[in-house]
Amino acid sequence: MTKVFNPPSVRRPFGNYNHGLLVPPGASLLVTSGQLGICLDETVPGTVTGQAEMCFEAIRAILEEAEMSFADVIRISGFVTRREDFPAYMAVRDRFTADVKPTSTLIIVSGFTRPEFLVEVEVTAAKVF
Repeated sequence: MTKVFNPPSVRRPFGNYNHGLLVPPGASLLVTSGQLGICLDETVPGTVTGQAEMCFEAIRAILEEAEMSFADVIRISGFVTRREDFPAYMAVRDRFTADVKPTSTLIIVSGFTRPEFLVEVEVTAAKVF
């Protein structure tokens, strides 16, 4: 469905992602809001791993409601509050996107709406129906 772009003149990606993806004409786009690591009962896991898992589970539910899956994700934007949390976040991201390589950005931010939040994730997905 998508065409991958990793030009030889650009350094290879640092991880499990591609530098560019081209979506074909006629594809439906789904854009999610940033998802936080919060459970239905309002509890918040105390670790980046736990919160990232909640973020990606929420995204999975949104994708499924749109009749999509992680195979349709073309872009992931992740935000963490501490540089040392990159590896934990990326390990969770890679578990959910093991078979696909979307484009990906990871940014360190000073914080979120509540101090206990450590990570936020949003995605864009595309699918030809």
